[in-house]
Amino acid sequence: MSNRGCRIILWRHGQTAWNLERRFQGTTDIELTDVGLGQARRAARLLASLKPDAIIASDLRRAAATAAELAAVTGLDVTHDESLRETYAGAWQGLTHDEIIALHGEQYAAWKRGEPVRRGGGELETEVADRAAPVVLRHAEKLPDNGTLVVASHGGTIRTTIGRLLGLEPHHWESLGGLSNCCWSVLGQGARGWRLLEHNAGTLPEPVLGDDD
Repeated sequence: MSNRGCRIILWRHGQTAWNLERRFQGTTDIELTDVGLGQARRAARLLASLKPDAIIASDLRRAAATAAELAAVTGLDVTHDESLRETYAGAWQGLTHDEIIALHGEQYAAWKRGEPVRRGGGELETEVADRAAPVVLRHAEKLPDNGTLVVASHGGTIRTTIGRLLGLEPHHWESLGGLSNCCWSVLGQGARGWRLLEHNAGTLPEPVLGDDD
């Protein structure tokens, strides 16, 4: 893809009841709370001012409902794709953070060390990137010059996708901190590929004015 000034905004869904309980959601289809819906509405107004050209989203309700708020203010259609779902984590799904550590402590520790772990017997993070990143790139390819794609997805999936698009080794993906509910990260095209312009943002981006750009 030639350097045409395109941007990809990777937007995490709003708050759910399971987020509040620190309960591992994975592919479980949990709805937004009223607070989460309010977060999506506020974020949508901000993101709409960036004039997105296309919106794609996970088909899980929490991401689809988040994307729908941006569609409502932009008039754009949303393309849903199950490849943008959160990491499937088998036996971990539905457990709280403390329960995971109590029941699957060794597996959790190995994952935190950066080892390739099938959490709960589920997907590897590289497998999540294998399914999600190509979908994002395929839609980015369709953008006009200086176009913007918004991707409404999930924290784990966004982290792996950013890691893959930046060309980081999977061991280093953990160095990308998590996204807060309804916050987003922005990738832009640089001379040598995609670069991370913003991470875990919840306000409108300011241009980078400095000697290192």
